[in-house]
Amino acid sequence: MAIQWFPGHMTSARKKAAETMARIDVVIEVLDARVPEAGSNPMIRELRLHRQRPCLKVLNKTDLADPAATQAWLDHYNEQEGVQAVALSCKKAGDAAKIPKLCLPLAPHRGTPLKPLRIMIMGIPNVGKSTLMNTLLKRRAVAVGDEPAITKNQQSFDLNDHTILIDTPGLMWPKIEFESDGLMLAASHSIGRNAIIDEEVAAFLGDLLLARYPNLLLARYKFPLEGMDGYALIEAIAKQRGYRIRGKEFDLEKAAMTLLQDYRTGALGRISLETPATRAEMLRTTTPGKADTDNDQSSSD
Repeated sequence: MAIQWFPGHMTSARKKAAETMARIDVVIEVLDARVPEAGSNPMIRELRLHRQRPCLKVLNKTDLADPAATQAWLDHYNEQEGVQAVALSCKKAGDAAKIPKLCLPLAPHRGTPLKPLRIMIMGIPNVGKSTLMNTLLKRRAVAVGDEPAITKNQQSFDLNDHTILIDTPGLMWPKIEFESDGLMLAASHSIGRNAIIDEEVAAFLGDLLLARYPNLLLARYKFPLEGMDGYALIEAIAKQRGYRIRGKEFDLEKAAMTLLQDYRTGALGRISLETPATRAEMLRTTTPGKADTDNDQSSSD
């Protein structure tokens, strides 16, 4: 299932972001630590490289991600020119407070009352940009919700007399090249439900978890996993929980949402859907636009 999701407001949001990029000093790209590269918008990279703007990649939701995978991503990003990466939880005031200080070395000529540091916060929907903004400002300055694409317009705030923050709408890109990227983003709730079929996304997630995190599935659901694929896992959850439609057929949609929610909330444990190693293997073996779910299930590093 190829997933594409590019709501109409994102075209104008991209144009506005390109205009604003000329007037800022540092880009903060907020990423979901569980799917950092699948969720890194190539348009953000293109815009910042065109203006030669440095980037602080913030791997958010690290409390939900596999620590070993997160460290591998930090090592990967910190090797890139003009990029610094940090892993944290945007909900934690102590974590968020570190971010403006990390931006200063990226733009050493800014950060005074006469030349305030101008920071643009970017990322795809539902990765925690608005949460980060509110945590930094210590107030509910921007709307936050559990659905993607809550923020529709840019907003600018003075963090202090030497730092300006610009919040931007979650920005997708017109065509997701790799099928597994769309499925990973859908599983992680960065794509609106109107663009996906929950059972297909949950089956993809189930296949990946059976390959990489079977012990977490066993601990959560407590039924044997031998011989299962993602669809069989969904059916087993429906049987175990007694999910039925009018007391007859198993309610597979409800079971699919149970699996997705258990992953999204961390009830299954700390999980990452990709690592630098699995990403490199997927890029090596998959043609853009072709199914690549099997390739992206290679073992974690």
